[in-house]
Amino acid sequence: MEFSQQLSTHPKSAEQRAEILANPGFGDHFTDHTAVIDWTQDAEGKGGWHDARVEPYGPIAMDPASAVLHYGQEIFEGLKAYRHADGSVWTFRPEANAERFNKSAVRLALPELPEADFIESLRRLVSVDKAWVPSGDGEALYLRPFMIATEAFLGVRPSREVSYRVIASPAGNYFGGELKPVSIWLSTTYARAGRGGTGEAKCGGNYAASLAAQIEAESHGCKQVLFLDPFNDNAVEELGGMNVFFVFADGTLVTPALNGTILHGVTRSSVLQLARDRGLTVQERKITIDEWRDAAADGTLTEVFACGTAAVITPIGELKTAEGSIACPAPGPDSVAMGIRAELLGIQTGTVEDTHGWLTRLA
Repeated sequence: MEFSQQLSTHPKSAEQRAEILANPGFGDHFTDHTAVIDWTQDAEGKGGWHDARVEPYGPIAMDPASAVLHYGQEIFEGLKAYRHADGSVWTFRPEANAERFNKSAVRLALPELPEADFIESLRRLVSVDKAWVPSGDGEALYLRPFMIATEAFLGVRPSREVSYRVIASPAGNYFGGELKPVSIWLSTTYARAGRGGTGEAKCGGNYAASLAAQIEAESHGCKQVLFLDPFNDNAVEELGGMNVFFVFADGTLVTPALNGTILHGVTRSSVLQLARDRGLTVQERKITIDEWRDAAADGTLTEVFACGTAAVITPIGELKTAEGSIACPAPGPDSVAMGIRAELLGIQTGTVEDTHGWLTRLA
């Protein structure tokens, strides 16, 4: 697909950009442009993508009756662009993001976007806003592709007009400051998703449903919230925005199996592969909160960590519950979590060999 290009007439100055990149935060500032592709369907049900373009970043003009505002027909993705030592810019496993994006689209009754167009939209945006890619330790340009239903109507059916867009934001450490174990809160009041629902889709509704639990977690001094499946022996599912892993003393790495309610994390699958490369025994299976508590008590559980695109890998130091806390061992420099994190970041930033062909050059 051919992209047209309209450059911003009011980009941020080099001084403004430098000030932002000196302290990027996460999701607080945005680059000067956005990539856009439109989709429409005619009365006979024939739809197609058209008008691919890069245009100045700015507000979206939308009818108050747009379907996304009333029925939540929306999906998104998250991935990063990394600056390598030679100044080139690369992204990590965009094919996996494109595949997951299309799975989400099918579940939300939105049109699928060809993988080549998904990746080209990233490439075209980054090529225009390359100066926004930070180069500090652990920093990257966060890319947010999303798709929204824009047809103006109030009937309950799939929208016949859709907008696909990509925005970008320079990003530092997701939790801010020095990497250290975080405390998480066990939610027994709320559920993130249900069987047959949208748990496997990356859609805004899932995250909106987690916010009340997140507020509850913050009130207990926690950074994140953990969800369980109360209809499956209180099996561990995932955090509000990350997958969770357990390391046992016998060298086994365990993560909850994908069961229809857990997001297919790209970082999750990467961690599993790197763990296998290291000779660890990898298990994707049900793990209950009782098993977690017992293994922490008898010392067979040696590490707990969470992973996701934004945070990469973050150690979990404590699980707070209404009935008390479960302490998790602090990870040392030779821990599984820190070793895989260093390797993963090394691959992404070009300092470790990419033996799996996960990197794609964007600029």
